[in-house]
Amino acid sequence: VAIQKEDLPKYHNRDTWFQLQHVDADSEVQGKVHLELRLSEVITDTGAVCHKLATRILECQGLPIVNGQCDPYATVTLAGPCRSEAKKTKVKKKTNNPQFDEVFYFEVTRPCSYSRKSHFDFEEEDVDKLEIRVDLWNASNLKFGDEFLGELRVPLNVLRQSSCYEAWYFLQPRDNGSKSLKPGDLGSLRLNVVYTEDHVFSSDYYRPLRDLLLRSADVEPVSASAAHVLGEVCREKQEAAVPLVRFFLHYGRVVPFISAIASAEVQRTQDPNTIFRGNSLTSKCIDETMKLAGMHYLHVTLKPAIEEICQGRKPCEIDPVKLKDGESLENNMENLRQYVDRIFSVITKSGVSCPTVMCDIFFSLREAAAKRFQGDPDVRYAAVSSFIFLRFFAPAILSPNLFQLTPHHTDPQTSRTLTLISKTIQTLGSLSKSKSASFKESYMAAFYEFFNEQKYADAVKNFLDLISSSGRRDPKSVEQPILLKEGFMIKRAQGRKRFGMKNFKKRWFRLTNHEFTYQRSKGDQPLCSIPIENILAVERLEEESFKMKNMFQVIQPERALYIQANNCVEAKAWIDILTKVSQSNKKRLAVYHPSAYLNGHWLCCRASSDTAPGCSPCTGGLPANIQLDIDGDREAERIYSLFHSYMSKLEKMQEACGSRSVYDGPEQEEYSTFIIDDPQETYKTLKQVIAGVGALEQEHAQYKRDKFKKTKYGSQEHPIGDKSFQSYIRQQSETSTHSI
Repeated sequence: VAIQKEDLPKYHNRDTWFQLQHVDADSEVQGKVHLELRLSEVITDTGAVCHKLATRILECQGLPIVNGQCDPYATVTLAGPCRSEAKKTKVKKKTNNPQFDEVFYFEVTRPCSYSRKSHFDFEEEDVDKLEIRVDLWNASNLKFGDEFLGELRVPLNVLRQSSCYEAWYFLQPRDNGSKSLKPGDLGSLRLNVVYTEDHVFSSDYYRPLRDLLLRSADVEPVSASAAHVLGEVCREKQEAAVPLVRFFLHYGRVVPFISAIASAEVQRTQDPNTIFRGNSLTSKCIDETMKLAGMHYLHVTLKPAIEEICQGRKPCEIDPVKLKDGESLENNMENLRQYVDRIFSVITKSGVSCPTVMCDIFFSLREAAAKRFQGDPDVRYAAVSSFIFLRFFAPAILSPNLFQLTPHHTDPQTSRTLTLISKTIQTLGSLSKSKSASFKESYMAAFYEFFNEQKYADAVKNFLDLISSSGRRDPKSVEQPILLKEGFMIKRAQGRKRFGMKNFKKRWFRLTNHEFTYQRSKGDQPLCSIPIENILAVERLEEESFKMKNMFQVIQPERALYIQANNCVEAKAWIDILTKVSQSNKKRLAVYHPSAYLNGHWLCCRASSDTAPGCSPCTGGLPANIQLDIDGDREAERIYSLFHSYMSKLEKMQEACGSRSVYDGPEQEEYSTFIIDDPQETYKTLKQVIAGVGALEQEHAQYKRDKFKKTKYGSQEHPIGDKSFQSYIRQQSETSTHSI
C-alpha cells in the first residue's frame, strides 16, 4: 500500500481499507529537479538558420537513498513521434542532493537550405510535438543494473512565450503499463493513519499562549489552568499529555505542573487502593515523562538481563497444562525464579541511576499521598510503585521491542517467559498485603511463595525510598526523613589539626533525604550535620593526599569533609547515593580539587589559596540525566492545534462555567464530563485561551495567503507537481467565482 503525502490528511485518524498493489520500484519516487531550457537561433557556416535547444540540468534535492547509498546521474532525452536522442550527465558520488550544472545541446529544426533527409527531419511547426525527458538513476554495482529514481517530462511548447524557461519539478513515477491483475485481486489492508503537519512560527508569536501555559502550575485551583483545560477538552488524555510534557520539559516546569495536577487528583481520590489507577491527565503525563526522561535509565537497568533471557531461552513454563513433553515443572520453576531474581535485583539496585526529574515527581506523589491518607503508611509506596513498577518496568519486560530493548518481537517461548516475569515483578513491586490472592492463576500463586519473604518487601521499600527522596525540604511535610544509607567509615577532622593519624576517626555515618550526619556510635547524638542542600559536590579524593585508599570528599561551601570507606565498593555506593540526593542543588560546583589542601597549597594544582576555584571538572552526576532535544515553539504550535480542533468543546466548557456560576443545583448532564472546581477562574482562563488561539489562527491564515502569493508555481518552494499548491489555486479560483 502506498499513500501520496498530499492525501494523508484525508485519512487522518480513521480506519480505512486500502487495496494491495504489486510492489513496483518505479512507482515509488521522491525528490525534485531544477531544470532550465533555452531555445536559440544558430547561423551555420553556410549562412542558414536553424534552432538549437540548450537543456541545462542544474541540481537535484531530496533523492532517495537506495541500499544505503546514492550515486545519482541523469539522462536527458529529446523525444518526439519519430525521434529519440539521449545524453547523460556525470555520476555524482555519495550524495542525494547532487549539483550537476551540465548543459546538453539538441538541434530541433533543419536549415532551410538542407535538401537531404536526415535526423533533422522536422519542420519548425513540429517543435510542439517534442518533449524533454529527464530520468534520474542511481549508479549501482549490482548485476540487476542501475535503479530508477524518477523522471520528469517537459513539452517544448513551454517555450512559445519565451525562448528561456526555468523551473523546479517534482520527480514523477513512470507508467510501464504492467498491471496484470485487477486492483482487488491481491486483497486489502486496513490502516489507521495519524498525520500531523506543523507550521511553526518564531517564538514571539506564541508568547501569550506560552505564558498562559507556563502559569498553569501556579493557578489555584489547577483545574482552572490552561494546561488542565486542554486535558479536559481533548478526546483522549494522551493526546494532550504528549505535547504538554514535552513543552514543560523544555521550559523546566514539568515537575511543578505534574505535582500540582497530581495533588489535585489525590484530593479527589476517596479510596487509597485506587490511587493513580485511572487513565487521568496526571497518569498520562507521568507516563510520557518516564518515556522521555527514563529511556536511558531503562536500557542501562534492563537491557543486559533481557538479552540474557532472550539468548538463553531456558524453559520457564509453570502452568502444568502447558508443559511440553520432557519438561520438568521443578526445573522450569527454578529457571523462572533465577530470572525473576536477576531482574528484581537489577531494578532494586538501580535507584541511584533513576533520572532526577523522575525522582522529583515521585517525591511529589509520595508527599501528596501521605498528606491525603495519613492513617495509611503504605499509600506513599503505592503512589510511586503504581508508576515505576506497573507503568514503567513491567510493560518494558512484557514487550521489550516496544522500548527498544530488543530489535524485534521475541519468539513465543521467550515471550511467555517474559510475561511470567513481568507478572511477578509487578506483584512484588505493589507491596500489597495479600499477594498470592492477587493472582488469578493458582500456579502463579504457588510460584510466588518463593518470594514471600521480608527481604523482598524491604528491598522494594528501600528502592522506592531512594527514588522518591529529595533534598528539597518541605516545611509542611508530614513524613519523617527517609533513611537511605548508614554505616561506619573513617573521617578526617574538619578542624584545626592537619597532620597525624589522630586526625582520622571512626564514626557512624547516616544519610537521609534531609541531611548527612555522623556520630560516635549508632544511636548517639550527631556530632556533625550537613544539610543536603549544602552539598556542592561529591568526588573521589586522590590517594596521594593522605596515602590512603578508598577516599572521597563531600564538598561544602566552607570546607570539604574527607572520608575513607571500608573498600572500593562501599566508596562507590556512598559517592553514588550522595550524588543522587544532592544532584538538584542549585549551587552545585562545576569544578573541584581532586587532591587535598596541605602545607599551604592544593596538592593537585599547587594553588596557595584554600578558596581557589577547582582545577578539574566535576563528574557531572549520573549519565541518566540526559538533555532532551525538544523544540518549545513546535510543542506550543501542537498545543495551539489541539485547542483549535477542540474549539467547540472550549465554548461548551465556557457555557458550563456560566451555568454553574448562576445555578448551584444538580449538574446538567451535558456539562458533567468537565472538572470545574472554580467556575469564575476557569471562565477567565478559557477566555484567554480562546483569544490566544484566535490570534494564532489569523496568523496562520495570513501566512498561508502570503506563502502562495510570494512564490510561483515551479519555484523551489512549490515545484511543478506540488498538489498542495494546485489545490490552493483551485480553492482561490472557486472562491473568486462564488464572490462574483
